Amino acid sequence: MYKFTKSLTSLITVGAFVFAMTNVSVCLATPNEDQVPNLVGTWSGENKTYSEKKGYSNWNKTVEISEQKGRIFKGQFTYSDGTKHFFGVIYPDNTSFTWVAVDSKGYNQGRIYSKNNISACYAESGADATVGCVELTKKGQ
Repeated sequence: MYKFTKSLTSLITVGAFVFAMTNVSVCLATPNEDQVPNLVGTWSGENKTYSEKKGYSNWNKTVEISEQKGRIFKGQFTYSDGTKHFFGVIYPDNTSFTWVAVDSKGYNQGRIYSKNNISACYAESGADATVGCVELTKKGQ
């Protein structure tokens, strides 16, 4: 009986270890590079912003993402002060992204909801502090 109990205990211990390792590997698996969403295209939506200097404002925003290589993308949008060129990255969760511009002090943090819907929120601190968000829909969809 002792040998049977010892063997059963060893078997349960090994089984628990294999189960735990399987779950860890599934949880730590990184998304396949083939699953990276393609953001290339023209996106539009109503941008809602606030700043101390300008107060609340709403305006139609069109964002053109012209190129993407893997997780890295670049594009531009036009607004009242001109055209802003930016570049960004899609995070490994394939849902979140950030874009920045050389001539900006803030960051755009975004979320991908589907292949045709994303959002982007801007935050800038300091003397020109500004916040704003836009829900964007891919044109032609």
